[in-house]
Amino acid sequence: MEKLSLEHAKSILIPRTKDSHKGTHGMALLIVGSSMAGAAVISARACLRAGVGKLFVTVSGTNKTTLNLSIPEAIASNNQFDSPKDFLGFTAVGIGCGLGLKKSKILEVLFKTKNLSIVIDADALTIIANAKKSKTFAVYPPKTILTPHPGEFDRLFGIHTSTEDRRITAIAKAKQLGVIIVLKGHETLITNGKESFINTTGNAGLAKAGTGDALTGIITSLLAQGYNSFSAAKLGVYLHGLAADIALEKQSVESMLATDVIENLGAAFKILGSSLN
Repeated sequence: MEKLSLEHAKSILIPRTKDSHKGTHGMALLIVGSSMAGAAVISARACLRAGVGKLFVTVSGTNKTTLNLSIPEAIASNNQFDSPKDFLGFTAVGIGCGLGLKKSKILEVLFKTKNLSIVIDADALTIIANAKKSKTFAVYPPKTILTPHPGEFDRLFGIHTSTEDRRITAIAKAKQLGVIIVLKGHETLITNGKESFINTTGNAGLAKAGTGDALTGIITSLLAQGYNSFSAAKLGVYLHGLAADIALEKQSVESMLATDVIENLGAAFKILGSSLN
């Protein structure tokens, strides 16, 4: 396993050009927030802060009002996404943050798509774990990124008694399933089954609800902008942790919120050398 260093993260970052426009930077879709509006807002804000050109978010009812008031730059979508064709035009999809466990149908449709970069997190991971005896989710779409915390990881792949055991399984499963696995926690692991990296940014302030939603938004944003899945996962994890480290300059590990992390993404990008050519 390699350490995910500042130099490596810098080598991944694609600087923006002066003649770019919103169409240059992709169109993302977040399927989130059916049961928890806060998760939708956090993931959407992080997605936009990470640079996506245009963002649609699937919400309904009062959650739509919450989204519009909290982050007007995001576009609320009522599309039910009943067919793979409904995903045409999007360059990346993130699904699961505050989704609820009754939304398996939309996840089934998403699994039938082709040439679409996908991030699967939170409730979507639990839906897959609950259906592991079924063949519905046996074959992941190419380019898929899974972002489980230890509990979600164990629901997917069996009980483990140590971080090291989970890492060994993560590497094996990433290779077997043809996916990228981001095993969240202290020194998050990012692996495609062939190469594995241990993150070097972040602190205990991230051990709080909402920070995982922010990470999903960041990675989805990078995917939508054209980063390949492994690069988006690595850069997203590094930026997320770096923003948390910057936030710690004004906060404590007890007081830090997911929104503090999001608000420091700009400073994190600057450290990596984001600039216009």
